Formats: sequence, C-alpha cells, structure tokens
Amino acid sequence: MLELVFSAGPVVKLVLLILIYFSLVSWAIIFYKTSVIQRAIKDSDRFLDFFWQKKRFDLVGEGVKEFSHSPLATLFREAYHELLQLKKKNVEPGEAEDFSLKMENTEMVSRALRRATTQETQRLEKYLTFLATTGSTAPFIGLFGTVWGIMDAFHGIGTTGSASLAVVAPGISEALIATAIGLAAAIPAVMGYNHFLNKVNILIGEMDNFSQELLNIVERMERGN
Repeated sequence: MLELVFSAGPVVKLVLLILIYFSLVSWAIIFYKTSVIQRAIKDSDRFLDFFWQKKRFDLVGEGVKEFSHSPLATLFREAYHELLQLKKKNVEPGEAEDFSLKMENTEMVSRALRRATTQETQRLEKYLTFLATTGSTAPFIGLFGTVWGIMDAFHGIGTTGSASLAVVAPGISEALIATAIGLAAAIPAVMGYNHFLNKVNILIGEMDNFSQELLNIVERMERGN
C-alpha cells in the first residue's frame, strides 16, 4: 500500500494527505470526546445522588466544586448564584437570611438555567461538527482522487498505446486507494458522531429535567412551603 501511495500522482497524493489529516483529527476528537462525555455522565450521576442526599442548597453549594465535569452541577451553580443575588435584594436589614423568603421573580432563575444549559450543550457538542463534516465529505474527496487517478491512468494508456493489464492495473490500483482511505476516514467519524450525539442528547434531557426540578423547588420556596 505504501508503494501505491508513493507512486501515485501529485493530485492523488494531495487528496491522500487531506484524507489522512481528516482521519487523524477525527480520531483525536473521538478519544477526547470519549473522555469528556464519560466524565460528564459519571459526575452527573454522582452529583444527583449528592444533591438529593443533602437537600439543602447551601450544603450542595459547598460541595458542588467536586463535580466540575458535570453539566448538572454547572446548572445548579448558576441557579444558586442567581438565588443568592435575589436573596440579597429581598432581605431587609436585620431580617434573617433564609431561602424560604419570597423571591422577586423565578424567571430570573429560569433564565440563568437556560443560559447555563445552552453553554453546557455547546461545550458537549464542541468538535462534533468536524466529525459530521469528515463523515459526509471524506468519501467524496476520496472519490475525486480516484476519478483523477483513473483519468491519469487512461492518459498513460493513450500515451503508451497499450491497454494490457500490466499497464492498466497499477494506475487503477493507485486511484482506488484514495476511495479506500476516504472510507476509512469517514466510517469512524460517522460512528463517533452518532454515538456522541446520542450521549449528548441524553445529557441534555437530564439537564432539562434537573432544571425543572430546581424551578419547582424555587417556586415552593417563594410560596414559603
């Protein structure tokens, strides 16, 4: 295979270099996102257990730093910060600070949660676009290299005036290597993209559910329950 690559024409070599670049970057992204997604899932599960065990926002706020990879912990941190700001505005001088006090508007907390959800979604989906691009374009780039190689092979046939297998086979095999490498780059990228997108969607669903739970708790606080 190395002989085929080195003996290919300059255009096919350029195509192969592009495909190798796409493949290497795609594998780097796959390994990176595997680590990011696994840590996010693991920390989110741990944070949920911690959150429901503590039950009090101040206690959860003290330990939230231990779950730095969890998007749910980020949502809580943003909501808790917003609650602290609202509490400062609503507590009168000399009045005890307690989250059971009525807040001005739960919409402030809701906006903070939506903002944090958007940021975490963007973080989790980062680099997935490159995998999608590789999966959709690499086969066509490889096909372009194949077509160009075949054209070059037929040009060689016309120049030599011989159409024997010994003349045609090397040029055709050099051309087809581009399609093979294009598929080798595209298939892992597509599989990785679909896998990570599914995991991210699960985490987004968990963030939506957790946001709704937090808003329900805040609403109960406003009612003094």
